[in-house]
Amino acid sequence: MSYHDAFQQGAWSTRKSSELFAIDKWGAGYFSINDSGDVVVTPAGSDGGPSLSLVEVAREIEARGMSMPVLLRIENILGSQIKLLHETFRKVIRDNGYRGVYKGVFPIKVNQQAQVVEAISQFGKEYNHGLEAGSKAELIAAISMLSNRDACLICNGYKDEEFIDLGLFAIKMGFQVFFVVEVPGEVDLIIERSRVHNISPAIGFRVRLSTQADGRWSDSGGDSGVFGLSVSHITDAIDRLKEAGMLHCLNLLHYHIGSQIPNISDIRAGAMEACRLYVELVKEGAPMGYLDLGGGLAVDYDGSNTNTHSSRNYSIEEYCCDIVESIITVLERDDIPHPTIITESGRAVVAYYSVLIFNILDVCSAEPPPIPTVLPEVDSDILENLMATYNNVSARDIQECCNDALFYRSHARQLFKHGHISLREKALAEDLAQHILLKISQLSRELDHVPRDVQTINRLIYDVYYGNFSLFQSLPDVWAINQILPTMPLHRHLEAPVRPAIISDITCDCDGKIDLFPGSAGNRRTIMLHPLNSGEEYYLGVFLVGAYQETLGDLHNLFGDTNVVSINVHDDGTYSFIRELEGDSVADVLSYVEYDIRATRTRLKRVAEEAIRRGHITPRERRTILDSFEDGLGGYTYFESE
Repeated sequence: MSYHDAFQQGAWSTRKSSELFAIDKWGAGYFSINDSGDVVVTPAGSDGGPSLSLVEVAREIEARGMSMPVLLRIENILGSQIKLLHETFRKVIRDNGYRGVYKGVFPIKVNQQAQVVEAISQFGKEYNHGLEAGSKAELIAAISMLSNRDACLICNGYKDEEFIDLGLFAIKMGFQVFFVVEVPGEVDLIIERSRVHNISPAIGFRVRLSTQADGRWSDSGGDSGVFGLSVSHITDAIDRLKEAGMLHCLNLLHYHIGSQIPNISDIRAGAMEACRLYVELVKEGAPMGYLDLGGGLAVDYDGSNTNTHSSRNYSIEEYCCDIVESIITVLERDDIPHPTIITESGRAVVAYYSVLIFNILDVCSAEPPPIPTVLPEVDSDILENLMATYNNVSARDIQECCNDALFYRSHARQLFKHGHISLREKALAEDLAQHILLKISQLSRELDHVPRDVQTINRLIYDVYYGNFSLFQSLPDVWAINQILPTMPLHRHLEAPVRPAIISDITCDCDGKIDLFPGSAGNRRTIMLHPLNSGEEYYLGVFLVGAYQETLGDLHNLFGDTNVVSINVHDDGTYSFIRELEGDSVADVLSYVEYDIRATRTRLKRVAEEAIRRGHITPRERRTILDSFEDGLGGYTYFESE
């Protein structure tokens, strides 16, 4: 249902809002709209349980003294996603007679925040859910956080001597560590360091498959992939392990054909190819026992359930089924024992658990001032021509009126450039042209066929809502790769949203905007929002931001990390604030870019003292000014209400 159809068919309702913003499609059972018109979170998802109004949480956060924007983390969702993944694999394994088990691991690179890794370790304990580390820092973090010795700790990435030593010591302490060989030279280094410490390593090979998945990260697989061993590298590595008497250490085969894989056929093709390599490694004499399919389980960001970049054309159950069935199909030809299945699903585990909440500061409306009852007299007939066009707009002449409006607006701009009309006359001409275009746009909603030029106008007529956040700090993938992240008001869903809009952040950058949104009829360039009410905050949320966004953000315009609040929702519907982290102060972000804050204070004092000497300020004013600078250094980098 289009917005126009929904608006025309009776009073507005929460059902119409749900359809407009497609929340029931991308919300995955975690997010919906309640009867009061508020967006609610249900941390147990499709299993049911208590729901919580997000706008009520936002108001309580502010009542506690924390300003918007806030990154809200709902920790229960992490447990729900881990449970969903493991329980689905268990069901599929049982239904298909698979003679192995599933062990998931979380790639720390997807969200390295300590409280996230700690929560995943705790929620995943009963499922033996492990961690994946791609650097020494991540490995140390993983060893400190992983409390279950039966969970897997996968070591990916380039490894130097110190990296390998850390992993060997973890093995010594009882961890189930796998060194995944990424480049040929790592084999010799693993052999050398294991002999130095007299510790037997568990080795895996990362293979570069010929299978190449669709999507933004397709270069992870195929011949152009930069990670993983080629077939010739694999045979050479096997020979070196045999020569060292360490082939018994080869236990795992790993591959990764891309993150956010939208098409299930690519997942199945990759699994089939990898299983053939697994069979050959067993035939070479390696004990094996573990098959690590890497990441790729996609998140349906736009709710379309298609094989587009921001979606997926499969369910989690279909994902699990295709993997299990592929392994059975290939391995049973040669009577090979079924391995332990590992997947490194990071995005699917953490995407849903956090929401960026911010308030709207102001609106730049596309609605021009009212048309004056009497036009001023000018030398040109431009204003009369625009007024006549406005009066002539009709369904029959919509294309002609569109052409005239654009022509006269362009002509008015040329007249102004050459000094033939004044600034105020130009402003009135622009307003009249905008009135014509708005009238055309509104009329076009009633037409069965809308001319292409009018469709273009419709896409260009929108309000700009200024949000209290930085896109580059909190939503970097929206800017960098045009990632669609669901965005919608957190409240007022009993009212019809009547203003087409885009959302601008508060950075001084034209790229700092959200102008692509999911909807029931496909992705849209604008979002429908409510007019602001005087004296009332208007809260918006950007959802599914738990993967990558928290670490990739930068300091554009020196806007720092936002305030962070973590909550846990209880079975009785109450909730607790688990953690409250204050966002960066001005002094914090200045120090990040190498400003010495003490020296900065000294320079400000010198500037103020010079102003006294020149007679610009008094000593008493100096104190007030320096106190203001000091308050500014300690303040939040985002807009703060008085």
